[in-house]
Amino acid sequence: MKCAGIILAAGASSRMGRPKALLAYEGETFLDRLAGIFSRTCDEVVVVLGYHGNALREGARRPVRFVENPDPDRGMLSSLQCGLRTMADDTGAVLFTPVDYPAIQESTVARLIEAMAHKPDALIAIPRHEGRRGHPVACRRLIGEELMALPPGGQARDVIRAHRDRTVYVDVDDPGIHIDVDDPQAYRRLLAGVGQ
Repeated sequence: MKCAGIILAAGASSRMGRPKALLAYEGETFLDRLAGIFSRTCDEVVVVLGYHGNALREGARRPVRFVENPDPDRGMLSSLQCGLRTMADDTGAVLFTPVDYPAIQESTVARLIEAMAHKPDALIAIPRHEGRRGHPVACRRLIGEELMALPPGGQARDVIRAHRDRTVYVDVDDPGIHIDVDDPQAYRRLLAGVGQ
């Protein structure tokens, strides 16, 4: 099954004085770490840019395809739609995550792809750690098409909820799926290993 990974960096403006995507974690930037993890399982990695696009292009060390969100103020859905628009027709599954989740483990991505491959009726695969869902989310092309059809102001979660009966939850030993680095305090906790 051909798979693509989408990293949503368009809305990642930072209260830390620089773009979150370029913050360091485990010897790499958030962006490069996620790109490396996705590239080991996905055929293509797409990074959706908005704010700080030039800085992210210049700062990236791993090969990715950049896509520009011309209106990142419209929110994460608009960035996801920009990334989905670039997918090849034969892409069977897509994984997506905001760049704010740099602690996701490679094994989680591999398990999501494996779940999609072994459960052909499943349209969505979501990781779960200690009963809590997180990122990245994997979905089949049909779900991508439904996400693309959402109007401005729509919510991706509405599409996900509409397919609860065809969603598989993948239990993982990965607290990184719900470590959202949104402010300096969260970044300090991440670097200190709190919650991992």
